[in-house]
Amino acid sequence: MNESSLTAMRSEIARTYDVIRPFIRRTPVVELDAADFGLDPRPLVLKLELMQHTGSFKARGAFSNLLTRDVPPAGVVAASGGNHGVAVAYAAMKTGKPARIFVPTVSSPAKMERIRSYGADLVVTGERYHDALIASEEWARESGAMPVHAYNSMETLWGAGSTGVEPELAPTLYRALEAGRPVDAEAGGIAADSLAPKSVGELMFPIAQRWVDRVVLVTDDAIVAAQRALWDMLRVVAEPGGAAAFGALLSGAYRPAAGERLGILVCGANTTAVKW
Repeated sequence: MNESSLTAMRSEIARTYDVIRPFIRRTPVVELDAADFGLDPRPLVLKLELMQHTGSFKARGAFSNLLTRDVPPAGVVAASGGNHGVAVAYAAMKTGKPARIFVPTVSSPAKMERIRSYGADLVVTGERYHDALIASEEWARESGAMPVHAYNSMETLWGAGSTGVEPELAPTLYRALEAGRPVDAEAGGIAADSLAPKSVGELMFPIAQRWVDRVVLVTDDAIVAAQRALWDMLRVVAEPGGAAAFGALLSGAYRPAAGERLGILVCGANTTAVKW
């Protein structure tokens, strides 16, 4: 990706933000000391995007699609591990459009219930996200509904603009960067409902190749520990996928350089009640 392409993408992100701003929340930032979590003392900033409408950053990409594209009478269709589906269902409700959401059986009951609560048709099919994606594509062809892809769509990228840490059991971007191209990867672990696509998107991969120094892999145990720490210290309830980046820091999988400023996105809250 060259400089002119990057400049154009920045302009599109800014333009899209102006469009979606009336429909999204400006989520809070919490400033802490890393020593509070047993780490070397230094400023630590958490961006609590899990307080966004629908409980995750995915609302940004969903509204970007529904507000910048012509939605047909058949409405929209999306496949999701959960959070994207919740976001599309919410955006469809707010804009008065029909929505059908396909999720795999691995999706959490909390996310399924939220999709239903926003009035979308929910279809549970297959074991993983890829199964739900195939089913959603078939429905789009049959019905004429507009597909809203969870990540391989420019409108979604313009709305979201996110970065990633991955679970060891779902190393999708890690495998792609290792191979030099998008490839199929494992799709398991505690965060499989939000961080386990079969492969990365073709549109985002060139961006990742240029700007991602490395992908940090975290264990399920590290993710659970991060969830517990967020609850114990801040009374913030984060789902596994939303706590993965914090888990990388707490577990030592990511070791910041001296003087490095730490900013961490806590981006998902669609989970069952706290059970610590």
